[in-house]
Amino acid sequence: MLINIHCAKCIGIDAVPVTVEVDIATGIGIHLVGLADAAVKESLLRTITSLQSMGFRIPGKKIVINLAPADMHKKGSGYDVPIALGIIAASRQRDLPLLEDFIIMGELGLDGSVRDISGALPIAELASRSGLKGCILPAASAMEASEYEGIEIYGVTDLEQVLKILAGEEDCTDLIVERKITEETETGVDYMDFSEIIGQEGAKRGVEIAAAGNHNVILIGSPGSGKSSLARAMAGILPPMCREQALQTSKIYSVAGIGNSSGGLMRKRPFRSPHYSASVAALIGGGSDNIMPGEISLAHNGILFADEFCETPKRVMEMLRAPMEDRKVTISRLKSKVEYPADFMLVAATNPCPCGYYGEGDRCTCTPSRRIAYISRLSGPIMDRIDVQLWVSKVDARNLVNRKPAENTAAVAARVLRAREIQTRRFEQENAGITDPERKIFCNSAMSNRQIEKYCPLSEDCKELLERIIERFGLSARACSRIIKLARTIADLADLPDILPEHISEAAGYRFLDRQNLFE
Repeated sequence: MLINIHCAKCIGIDAVPVTVEVDIATGIGIHLVGLADAAVKESLLRTITSLQSMGFRIPGKKIVINLAPADMHKKGSGYDVPIALGIIAASRQRDLPLLEDFIIMGELGLDGSVRDISGALPIAELASRSGLKGCILPAASAMEASEYEGIEIYGVTDLEQVLKILAGEEDCTDLIVERKITEETETGVDYMDFSEIIGQEGAKRGVEIAAAGNHNVILIGSPGSGKSSLARAMAGILPPMCREQALQTSKIYSVAGIGNSSGGLMRKRPFRSPHYSASVAALIGGGSDNIMPGEISLAHNGILFADEFCETPKRVMEMLRAPMEDRKVTISRLKSKVEYPADFMLVAATNPCPCGYYGEGDRCTCTPSRRIAYISRLSGPIMDRIDVQLWVSKVDARNLVNRKPAENTAAVAARVLRAREIQTRRFEQENAGITDPERKIFCNSAMSNRQIEKYCPLSEDCKELLERIIERFGLSARACSRIIKLARTIADLADLPDILPEHISEAAGYRFLDRQNLFE
Protein backbone atom coordinates (compact mmCIF):
# COMPACT_ATOMS: atom_id res chain seq x y z
CA MET A 1 0.00 0.00 0.00
CA LEU A 2 1.50 3.30 -1.12
CA ILE A 3 1.25 6.23 1.31
CA ASN A 4 2.12 9.86 0.52
CA ILE A 5 2.93 12.47 3.20
CA HIS A 6 3.43 16.15 2.44
CA CYS A 7 6.69 17.64 3.75
CA ALA A 8 8.97 20.54 2.84
CA LYS A 9 12.56 21.65 2.45
CA CYS A 10 13.81 25.21 2.91
CA ILE A 11 15.91 26.74 0.15
CA GLY A 12 16.87 30.23 1.20
CA ILE A 13 13.87 31.75 2.96
CA ASP A 14 11.32 29.81 0.91
CA ALA A 15 10.06 26.27 1.37
CA VAL A 16 9.61 23.84 -1.52
CA PRO A 17 7.42 20.72 -1.39
CA VAL A 18 8.85 17.31 -0.59
CA THR A 19 6.78 14.11 -0.60
CA VAL A 20 7.61 11.15 1.62
CA GLU A 21 6.40 8.00 -0.15
CA VAL A 22 6.19 4.76 1.83
CA ASP A 23 5.37 1.39 0.30
CA ILE A 24 5.35 -2.04 1.94
CA ALA A 25 5.68 -5.04 -0.36
CA THR A 26 6.86 -8.63 -0.37
CA GLY A 27 10.52 -8.92 0.51
CA ILE A 28 12.80 -7.94 3.35
CA GLY A 29 14.70 -4.86 4.53
CA ILE A 30 14.14 -1.14 4.90
CA HIS A 31 15.34 1.00 2.00
CA LEU A 32 15.60 4.81 2.07
CA VAL A 33 16.09 6.53 -1.29
CA GLY A 34 15.89 10.11 -2.57
CA LEU A 35 19.28 11.78 -1.95
CA ALA A 36 19.02 11.77 1.83
CA ASP A 37 21.95 12.97 3.94
CA ALA A 38 23.36 11.19 7.00
CA ALA A 39 20.88 12.81 9.41
CA VAL A 40 17.92 11.55 7.37
CA LYS A 41 19.40 8.05 7.04
CA GLU A 42 19.92 7.92 10.79
CA SER A 43 16.23 8.73 11.21
CA LEU A 44 15.37 5.14 10.31
CA LEU A 45 16.86 3.79 13.52
CA ARG A 46 15.28 6.61 15.57
CA THR A 47 11.91 6.03 13.93
CA ILE A 48 11.92 2.24 14.39
CA THR A 49 12.91 2.53 18.05
CA SER A 50 10.28 5.22 18.66
CA LEU A 51 7.51 3.17 17.03
CA GLN A 52 8.44 0.08 19.00
CA SER A 53 8.46 2.02 22.27
CA MET A 54 4.90 3.18 21.50
CA GLY A 55 3.69 -0.39 20.84
CA PHE A 56 3.71 -0.37 17.06
CA ARG A 57 5.15 -3.30 15.10
CA ILE A 58 7.64 -3.04 12.27
CA PRO A 59 6.41 -5.20 9.35
CA GLY A 60 8.76 -8.04 8.42
CA LYS A 61 8.53 -7.07 4.74
CA LYS A 62 10.32 -4.80 2.30
CA ILE A 63 9.72 -1.19 3.28
CA VAL A 64 10.69 1.36 0.61
CA ILE A 65 10.82 5.02 1.67
CA ASN A 66 11.28 7.55 -1.12
CA LEU A 67 11.89 11.28 -0.60
CA ALA A 68 10.63 12.99 -3.74
CA PRO A 69 11.79 14.75 -5.83
CA ALA A 70 14.73 12.37 -5.97
CA ASP A 71 17.16 14.87 -7.55
CA MET A 72 17.06 17.31 -4.60
CA HIS A 73 19.23 16.80 -1.52
CA LYS A 74 17.33 16.32 1.75
CA LYS A 75 18.94 17.34 5.02
CA GLY A 76 17.98 17.38 8.68
CA SER A 77 15.90 15.34 11.07
CA GLY A 78 12.50 16.87 10.26
CA TYR A 79 11.43 13.86 8.17
CA ASP A 80 11.26 11.52 11.20
CA VAL A 81 7.56 12.03 11.90
CA PRO A 82 6.44 11.68 8.22
CA ILE A 83 8.43 8.44 7.87
CA ALA A 84 6.88 7.05 11.07
CA LEU A 85 3.38 8.00 9.89
CA GLY A 86 4.05 6.39 6.51
CA ILE A 87 5.04 3.08 8.13
CA ILE A 88 1.99 3.13 10.42
CA ALA A 89 -0.44 3.93 7.60
CA ALA A 90 1.12 1.58 5.02
CA SER A 91 1.04 -1.34 7.49
CA ARG A 92 -2.62 -0.51 8.30
CA GLN A 93 -2.02 -0.23 12.03
CA ARG A 94 -4.02 3.02 12.17
CA ASP A 95 -6.57 4.57 9.86
CA LEU A 96 -5.40 8.14 9.08
CA PRO A 97 -7.94 9.69 6.64
CA LEU A 98 -6.55 13.26 7.04
CA LEU A 99 -2.96 12.28 6.30
CA GLU A 100 -2.74 14.13 2.97
CA ASP A 101 -4.41 17.32 4.23
CA PHE A 102 -1.38 18.64 6.12
CA ILE A 103 2.31 19.37 5.78
CA ILE A 104 3.89 17.37 8.58
CA MET A 105 7.41 17.84 9.94
CA GLY A 106 9.20 16.96 13.16
CA GLU A 107 12.10 15.10 14.74
CA LEU A 108 11.27 12.02 16.81
CA GLY A 109 12.71 11.14 20.18
CA LEU A 110 13.17 7.48 21.12
CA ASP A 111 10.14 7.71 23.42
CA GLY A 112 7.83 9.09 20.74
CA SER A 113 8.28 12.75 21.63
CA VAL A 114 8.40 15.34 18.83
CA ARG A 115 11.26 17.83 18.83
CA ASP A 116 11.73 21.24 17.22
CA ILE A 117 12.78 21.93 13.65
CA SER A 118 13.94 25.04 11.83
CA GLY A 119 12.07 26.81 9.03
CA ALA A 120 8.54 26.52 10.44
CA LEU A 121 7.48 29.91 9.06
CA PRO A 122 8.34 29.21 5.39
CA ILE A 123 6.74 25.77 5.77
CA ALA A 124 3.48 27.32 6.98
CA GLU A 125 3.61 29.76 4.07
CA LEU A 126 4.00 26.81 1.66
CA ALA A 127 0.97 25.09 3.18
CA SER A 128 -1.04 28.26 2.70
CA ARG A 129 0.06 28.60 -0.95
CA SER A 130 -0.61 24.93 -1.67
CA GLY A 131 -4.23 25.05 -0.52
CA LEU A 132 -3.71 22.46 2.22
CA LYS A 133 -5.70 22.41 5.44
CA GLY A 134 -2.66 23.34 7.51
CA CYS A 135 0.52 22.15 9.19
CA ILE A 136 1.40 19.77 11.99
CA LEU A 137 4.65 20.89 13.59
CA PRO A 138 6.51 20.59 16.91
CA ALA A 139 4.86 22.84 19.51
CA ALA A 140 7.70 25.34 19.93
CA SER A 141 8.30 25.58 16.18
CA ALA A 142 4.59 25.99 15.46
CA MET A 143 4.48 29.17 17.54
CA GLU A 144 6.56 30.92 14.88
CA ALA A 145 3.85 30.23 12.31
CA SER A 146 0.91 31.46 14.40
CA GLU A 147 0.70 34.64 12.28
CA TYR A 148 -0.82 32.79 9.31
CA GLU A 149 -4.58 32.93 9.01
CA GLY A 150 -6.80 30.66 6.92
CA ILE A 151 -4.89 27.47 7.76
CA GLU A 152 -4.70 25.33 10.88
CA ILE A 153 -1.33 25.22 12.63
CA TYR A 154 -1.14 22.34 15.11
CA GLY A 155 1.60 22.28 17.72
CA VAL A 156 2.34 18.78 19.01
CA THR A 157 4.65 17.34 21.63
CA ASP A 158 4.46 13.61 20.76
CA LEU A 159 3.54 11.24 17.94
CA GLU A 160 0.30 10.13 19.61
CA GLN A 161 -1.08 13.68 19.29
CA VAL A 162 -0.26 13.62 15.57
CA LEU A 163 -2.16 10.36 15.17
CA LYS A 164 -5.22 11.80 16.96
CA ILE A 165 -5.29 14.82 14.63
CA LEU A 166 -4.97 12.69 11.48
CA ALA A 167 -7.56 10.16 12.62
CA GLY A 168 -10.16 12.96 12.82
CA GLU A 169 -12.15 11.14 15.49
CA GLU A 170 -11.40 13.45 18.42
CA ASP A 171 -11.59 17.19 18.94
CA CYS A 172 -7.99 18.42 18.75
CA THR A 173 -8.66 22.15 18.56
CA ASP A 174 -6.74 22.61 21.81
CA LEU A 175 -3.58 21.76 19.85
CA ILE A 176 -4.08 24.62 17.35
CA VAL A 177 -1.66 27.44 18.13
CA GLU A 178 -3.29 30.83 18.57
CA ARG A 179 -2.31 33.82 16.49
CA LYS A 180 -0.17 36.20 18.51
CA ILE A 181 0.90 39.73 17.76
CA THR A 182 4.03 40.44 19.74
CA GLU A 183 6.52 43.25 19.92
CA GLU A 184 9.25 41.00 21.24
CA THR A 185 12.28 39.94 19.30
CA GLU A 186 15.61 38.38 20.09
CA THR A 187 17.80 41.39 19.34
CA GLY A 188 20.51 40.67 21.87
CA VAL A 189 21.00 44.36 22.70
CA ASP A 190 19.82 46.77 25.34
CA TYR A 191 18.81 49.99 23.65
CA MET A 192 20.46 53.09 25.12
CA ASP A 193 18.36 56.20 25.57
CA PHE A 194 19.60 59.32 23.79
CA SER A 195 19.27 61.25 27.04
CA GLU A 196 22.00 59.05 28.56
CA ILE A 197 24.58 60.16 26.01
CA ILE A 198 26.47 63.22 27.22
CA GLY A 199 27.08 65.90 24.59
CA GLN A 200 27.72 64.72 21.01
CA GLU A 201 24.91 66.86 19.62
CA GLY A 202 26.42 66.86 16.13
CA ALA A 203 26.79 63.07 16.12
CA LYS A 204 23.23 62.67 17.43
CA ARG A 205 21.97 64.77 14.55
CA GLY A 206 23.93 62.63 12.10
CA VAL A 207 22.59 59.29 13.38
CA GLU A 208 19.06 60.69 13.42
CA ILE A 209 19.34 61.58 9.73
CA ALA A 210 20.84 58.16 8.97
CA ALA A 211 18.00 56.40 10.80
CA ALA A 212 15.36 58.51 9.06
CA GLY A 213 16.47 57.44 5.58
CA ASN A 214 18.17 54.11 6.34
CA HIS A 215 21.57 55.50 5.34
CA ASN A 216 24.86 53.83 6.19
CA VAL A 217 26.94 55.62 8.83
CA ILE A 218 30.48 55.44 10.21
CA LEU A 219 31.55 56.81 13.58
CA ILE A 220 35.22 57.75 13.94
CA GLY A 221 36.62 58.71 17.33
CA SER A 222 38.82 57.77 20.24
CA PRO A 223 37.95 55.04 22.77
CA GLY A 224 35.26 56.13 25.21
CA SER A 225 33.93 58.95 23.03
CA GLY A 226 30.52 57.28 22.74
CA LYS A 227 30.57 55.45 19.39
CA SER A 228 29.03 52.20 20.66
CA SER A 229 26.51 54.13 22.76
CA LEU A 230 25.36 56.08 19.71
CA ALA A 231 24.99 52.85 17.72
CA ARG A 232 22.84 51.24 20.42
CA ALA A 233 20.81 54.41 20.84
CA MET A 234 20.27 54.40 17.09
CA ALA A 235 18.67 50.97 17.30
CA GLY A 236 16.02 52.41 19.63
CA ILE A 237 14.85 55.17 17.26
CA LEU A 238 14.08 52.95 14.28
CA PRO A 239 10.35 52.49 13.65
CA PRO A 240 8.75 49.02 13.87
CA MET A 241 8.73 46.95 10.70
CA CYS A 242 5.63 46.77 8.54
CA ARG A 243 4.06 43.35 8.10
CA GLU A 244 5.90 42.62 4.84
CA GLN A 245 9.24 43.46 6.40
CA ALA A 246 8.42 41.57 9.60
CA LEU A 247 7.43 38.47 7.63
CA GLN A 248 10.60 38.46 5.56
CA THR A 249 12.89 39.05 8.54
CA SER A 250 11.08 36.42 10.61
CA LYS A 251 11.51 33.87 7.79
CA ILE A 252 15.28 34.45 7.82
CA TYR A 253 15.42 33.85 11.57
CA SER A 254 13.17 30.81 11.23
CA VAL A 255 15.43 29.21 8.63
CA ALA A 256 18.44 29.97 10.84
CA GLY A 257 16.73 28.14 13.73
CA ILE A 258 16.44 31.22 15.97
CA GLY A 259 12.85 32.21 15.26
CA ASN A 260 10.47 33.98 17.58
CA SER A 261 9.41 31.07 19.82
CA SER A 262 7.04 33.32 21.81
CA GLY A 263 4.78 33.41 18.77
CA GLY A 264 3.97 35.77 15.93
CA LEU A 265 6.28 37.80 13.76
CA MET A 266 9.27 39.85 14.82
CA ARG A 267 8.30 43.52 14.94
CA LYS A 268 11.39 45.25 16.31
CA ARG A 269 14.22 45.66 13.87
CA PRO A 270 17.20 43.36 14.42
CA PHE A 271 20.52 44.62 15.74
CA ARG A 272 23.47 42.40 14.87
CA SER A 273 26.95 43.05 16.17
CA PRO A 274 29.42 40.45 14.86
CA HIS A 275 32.99 40.49 16.15
CA TYR A 276 35.50 42.04 13.76
CA SER A 277 37.27 38.66 13.51
CA ALA A 278 34.16 37.01 12.01
CA SER A 279 34.83 34.93 8.90
CA VAL A 280 33.39 35.55 5.45
CA ALA A 281 30.98 32.62 5.89
CA ALA A 282 29.78 33.94 9.26
CA LEU A 283 29.19 37.39 7.83
CA ILE A 284 27.84 36.59 4.36
CA GLY A 285 26.42 33.11 4.99
CA GLY A 286 27.56 29.73 3.81
CA GLY A 287 27.58 25.98 4.12
CA SER A 288 27.83 23.13 1.64
CA ASP A 289 24.40 21.77 0.69
CA ASN A 290 22.51 23.49 3.47
CA ILE A 291 23.47 27.15 2.97
CA MET A 292 22.58 29.21 6.05
CA PRO A 293 22.11 32.99 6.32
CA GLY A 294 24.98 35.09 7.67
CA GLU A 295 25.02 38.20 9.84
CA ILE A 296 24.16 40.57 6.98
CA SER A 297 20.94 38.64 6.33
CA LEU A 298 20.13 38.34 10.03
CA ALA A 299 20.42 42.16 10.09
CA HIS A 300 17.86 42.46 7.25
CA ASN A 301 15.62 45.52 7.80
CA GLY A 302 17.74 46.43 10.81
CA ILE A 303 21.27 47.41 11.83
CA LEU A 304 24.58 45.66 11.24
CA PHE A 305 26.93 47.18 13.80
CA ALA A 306 30.57 46.73 12.78
CA ASP A 307 32.66 47.82 15.76
CA GLU A 308 36.43 48.25 15.30
CA PHE A 309 35.74 48.41 11.57
CA CYS A 310 39.35 49.12 10.58
CA GLU A 311 40.41 45.92 12.37
CA THR A 312 38.18 43.84 10.11
CA PRO A 313 40.20 41.78 7.59
CA LYS A 314 40.32 43.50 4.21
CA ARG A 315 38.73 40.56 2.38
CA VAL A 316 35.81 40.42 4.82
CA MET A 317 35.28 44.20 4.69
CA GLU A 318 35.17 44.26 0.89
CA MET A 319 32.58 41.48 0.88
CA LEU A 320 30.08 44.03 2.17
CA ARG A 321 30.26 46.14 -0.99
CA ALA A 322 27.84 44.22 -3.22
CA PRO A 323 25.17 43.52 -0.53
CA MET A 324 25.21 47.19 0.53
CA GLU A 325 24.33 48.15 -3.05
CA ASP A 326 22.10 45.23 -4.10
CA ARG A 327 20.24 44.71 -0.78
CA LYS A 328 20.66 40.95 -1.21
CA VAL A 329 23.39 38.32 -1.25
CA THR A 330 23.73 35.33 -3.56
CA ILE A 331 25.75 32.39 -2.25
CA SER A 332 26.83 29.85 -4.85
CA ARG A 333 28.17 26.36 -4.25
CA LEU A 334 28.92 23.50 -6.60
CA LYS A 335 25.57 21.80 -5.99
CA SER A 336 23.41 24.70 -4.88
CA LYS A 337 22.75 28.40 -5.13
CA VAL A 338 20.79 30.41 -2.58
CA GLU A 339 19.75 34.06 -2.41
CA TYR A 340 19.09 35.78 0.92
CA PRO A 341 17.77 39.31 1.50
CA ALA A 342 20.35 41.66 3.03
CA ASP A 343 18.83 45.14 3.21
CA PHE A 344 20.70 46.31 6.30
CA MET A 345 21.90 49.65 7.58
CA LEU A 346 25.64 49.52 8.21
CA VAL A 347 26.68 51.33 11.38
CA ALA A 348 30.46 51.15 11.55
CA ALA A 349 32.70 52.42 14.34
CA THR A 350 36.46 52.77 14.32
CA ASN A 351 39.34 54.48 16.03
CA PRO A 352 41.15 57.14 13.96
CA CYS A 353 44.55 55.48 14.39
CA PRO A 354 46.16 52.30 15.84
CA CYS A 355 46.53 53.74 19.36
CA GLY A 356 43.09 55.32 19.09
CA TYR A 357 43.91 58.75 20.50
CA TYR A 358 44.50 60.96 17.48
CA GLY A 359 42.90 64.35 18.06
CA GLU A 360 43.53 64.36 21.82
CA GLY A 361 46.64 66.52 21.92
CA ASP A 362 49.89 64.71 22.59
CA ARG A 363 48.22 61.53 23.70
CA CYS A 364 48.52 59.90 20.25
CA THR A 365 51.77 57.93 19.83
CA CYS A 366 51.30 57.01 16.15
CA THR A 367 53.40 58.40 13.33
CA PRO A 368 51.56 60.17 10.47
CA SER A 369 52.33 57.29 8.12
CA ARG A 370 50.83 54.74 10.55
CA ARG A 371 47.71 56.88 10.96
CA ILE A 372 47.24 57.20 7.22
CA ALA A 373 47.86 53.47 6.67
CA TYR A 374 45.29 52.63 9.36
CA ILE A 375 42.46 54.81 8.11
CA SER A 376 43.28 53.84 4.51
CA ARG A 377 41.92 50.38 5.29
CA LEU A 378 38.59 52.04 4.60
CA SER A 379 38.70 51.69 0.83
CA GLY A 380 37.18 54.19 -1.57
CA PRO A 381 34.39 51.81 -2.74
CA ILE A 382 33.36 51.18 0.87
CA MET A 383 33.36 54.87 1.81
CA ASP A 384 31.41 55.67 -1.36
CA ARG A 385 28.58 53.59 0.09
CA ILE A 386 28.60 55.27 3.52
CA ASP A 387 26.48 58.41 3.40
CA VAL A 388 27.03 59.75 6.92
CA GLN A 389 30.64 60.04 8.13
CA LEU A 390 30.84 61.37 11.68
CA TRP A 391 33.77 62.46 13.81
CA VAL A 392 32.94 61.69 17.45
CA SER A 393 35.05 63.95 19.66
CA LYS A 394 35.91 63.27 23.26
CA VAL A 395 33.46 64.93 25.66
CA ASP A 396 35.14 67.72 27.62
CA ALA A 397 35.33 67.71 31.39
CA ARG A 398 32.81 70.53 31.85
CA ASN A 399 30.05 68.64 30.02
CA LEU A 400 30.91 65.44 31.87
CA VAL A 401 30.59 67.07 35.29
CA ASN A 402 27.78 69.52 34.54
CA ARG A 403 25.35 67.25 32.75
CA LYS A 404 22.47 69.02 31.06
CA PRO A 405 19.10 67.41 30.31
CA ALA A 406 19.16 65.97 26.82
CA GLU A 407 16.44 64.97 24.39
CA ASN A 408 15.24 61.40 25.00
CA THR A 409 14.86 58.57 22.53
CA ALA A 410 11.07 58.90 22.31
CA ALA A 411 11.31 62.45 20.92
CA VAL A 412 13.95 61.49 18.35
CA ALA A 413 12.05 58.33 17.37
CA ALA A 414 8.90 60.39 16.74
CA ARG A 415 10.73 62.59 14.21
CA VAL A 416 12.28 59.54 12.53
CA LEU A 417 8.85 57.91 12.30
CA ARG A 418 7.31 61.00 10.68
CA ALA A 419 10.13 61.08 8.12
CA ARG A 420 9.66 57.36 7.38
CA GLU A 421 5.90 57.89 6.95
CA ILE A 422 6.61 60.63 4.40
CA GLN A 423 8.82 58.20 2.49
CA THR A 424 6.20 55.45 2.67
CA ARG A 425 3.61 57.75 1.08
CA ARG A 426 6.16 58.91 -1.50
CA PHE A 427 6.82 55.39 -2.75
CA GLU A 428 3.25 54.04 -2.55
CA GLN A 429 2.71 54.43 -6.28
CA GLU A 430 6.18 53.04 -6.99
CA ASN A 431 5.43 49.90 -4.96
CA ALA A 432 1.91 49.39 -6.30
CA GLY A 433 1.51 46.00 -7.92
CA ILE A 434 4.87 44.70 -6.68
CA THR A 435 4.41 41.50 -4.65
CA ASP A 436 8.08 40.75 -3.99
CA PRO A 437 9.10 42.73 -0.87
CA GLU A 438 12.75 42.67 -2.01
CA ARG A 439 11.84 44.88 -4.97
CA LYS A 440 9.88 47.40 -2.95
CA ILE A 441 11.27 50.73 -1.79
CA PHE A 442 10.66 51.76 1.79
CA CYS A 443 13.36 54.42 2.36
CA ASN A 444 15.21 57.15 0.49
CA SER A 445 18.49 55.22 0.56
CA ALA A 446 17.02 52.54 -1.74
CA MET A 447 16.16 54.92 -4.58
CA SER A 448 17.60 54.20 -8.01
CA ASN A 449 18.87 56.94 -10.36
CA ARG A 450 15.51 56.98 -12.13
CA GLN A 451 13.71 57.47 -8.85
CA ILE A 452 16.15 60.20 -7.79
CA GLU A 453 15.23 62.10 -10.96
CA LYS A 454 11.54 61.63 -10.16
CA TYR A 455 11.42 62.31 -6.43
CA CYS A 456 14.42 64.60 -5.86
CA PRO A 457 14.12 67.51 -8.29
CA LEU A 458 16.77 70.16 -7.64
CA SER A 459 16.46 73.90 -8.06
CA GLU A 460 19.04 75.81 -10.07
CA ASP A 461 20.68 76.96 -6.81
CA CYS A 462 20.94 73.37 -5.61
CA LYS A 463 22.37 72.20 -8.93
CA GLU A 464 24.96 74.97 -8.92
CA LEU A 465 26.00 74.19 -5.35
CA LEU A 466 26.20 70.44 -6.00
CA GLU A 467 28.27 71.03 -9.14
CA ARG A 468 30.79 73.09 -7.16
CA ILE A 469 31.01 70.42 -4.46
CA ILE A 470 31.61 67.63 -7.01
CA GLU A 471 34.30 69.57 -8.85
CA ARG A 472 36.10 70.71 -5.71
CA PHE A 473 36.29 67.36 -3.99
CA GLY A 474 36.34 65.04 -7.01
CA LEU A 475 33.30 63.00 -5.93
CA SER A 476 32.17 59.90 -7.81
CA ALA A 477 28.79 59.53 -9.48
CA ARG A 478 27.70 57.20 -6.66
CA ALA A 479 28.73 59.76 -4.01
CA CYS A 480 26.79 62.45 -5.88
CA SER A 481 23.63 60.30 -5.93
CA ARG A 482 24.00 59.53 -2.26
CA ILE A 483 24.36 63.21 -1.35
CA ILE A 484 21.06 63.90 -3.13
CA LYS A 485 19.33 61.02 -1.34
CA LEU A 486 20.67 62.19 2.02
CA ALA A 487 19.51 65.74 1.27
CA ARG A 488 16.05 64.35 0.50
CA THR A 489 16.02 62.72 3.96
CA ILE A 490 17.11 65.97 5.65
CA ALA A 491 14.24 67.75 3.89
CA ASP A 492 11.82 65.02 5.05
CA LEU A 493 12.93 65.51 8.65
CA ALA A 494 12.17 69.21 8.26
CA ASP A 495 8.81 68.27 6.65
CA LEU A 496 9.66 70.26 3.51
CA PRO A 497 8.51 69.20 0.04
CA ASP A 498 11.60 70.48 -1.78
CA ILE A 499 15.34 70.04 -1.30
CA LEU A 500 16.99 73.34 -0.41
CA PRO A 501 20.65 74.39 -0.83
CA GLU A 502 21.22 74.10 2.92
CA HIS A 503 20.12 70.46 2.74
CA ILE A 504 22.66 69.79 -0.02
CA SER A 505 25.33 71.57 2.00
CA GLU A 506 24.59 69.58 5.17
CA ALA A 507 24.49 66.28 3.27
CA ALA A 508 27.86 67.00 1.63
CA GLY A 509 29.29 68.00 5.01
CA TYR A 510 28.72 64.46 6.30
CA ARG A 511 31.23 63.11 3.76
CA PHE A 512 34.22 64.70 5.46
CA LEU A 513 36.59 61.86 4.51
CA ASP A 514 35.90 62.72 0.86
CA ARG A 515 36.71 66.37 1.51
CA GLN A 516 40.06 66.12 3.25
CA ASN A 517 42.83 63.96 4.53
CA LEU A 518 41.91 63.10 8.10
CA PHE A 519 45.43 63.84 9.29
CA GLU A 520 46.11 67.12 7.53
